[in-house]
Parts: sequence; C-alpha cells; structure tokens
Amino acid sequence: MKTLVIPPAAQRDDKAIQMISGWIAEQGLHCTLNVGMWDSQGRNEPAAWGIMLADVIRHVANALQESNGSDATETALQIVESLRVEFNDPTSGVQGGFHPGHS
Repeated sequence: MKTLVIPPAAQRDDKAIQMISGWIAEQGLHCTLNVGMWDSQGRNEPAAWGIMLADVIRHVANALQESNGSDATETALQIVESLRVEFNDPTSGVQGGFHPGHS
C-alpha cells in the first residue's frame, strides 16, 4: 500500500481539515469525502467543492510542470476537457454509499 504524506502546512495548522482521500483499489476508485463541512459553515456546498476541485486541478498541472516540464496551463485545460468527456460518457459507473462521521 502506498500512502501520501500529509502536507507540512496541514501538519502545522491545528485547524486543518482533511476534505478528500482517494484510492485506486480492487480495480476502482474509492474515496473518503468530508461532505457537509461547508454547509455547516453556511456556505454553498456544491460551489465550494467546485472551487476546491479547480484548485486540485491547478496543483496537478503545476506538479506535472515541475516533474516533466509540461505547460501547466495546457495541462489544466487537458484535465478539464477530460472531465467534460468523462461526465458526458462515463468510463465506469459509480458505486458505494455515504457514511457520515469523522475520526
């Protein structure tokens, strides 16, 4: 099993909140999501997730630029296009359920 490190800023910040964890296992994607956190703060939950996922795309694009020299803007556009294609014609179904609660 390969795990990722907790970012230094999250380690330093006593108020840090983990929002998403994703795993490829048993030939599929398995996620733990902190759904409801933004609603509990009076924010628009879907909009906040959209902002966070856009930020994730930018982080992926920047990481690929650092690791292989690809253009971050072009990479981000490719990721967004891939999202559009996947939403219109999914390569697989989504299974599972939501189990609220935190550790």
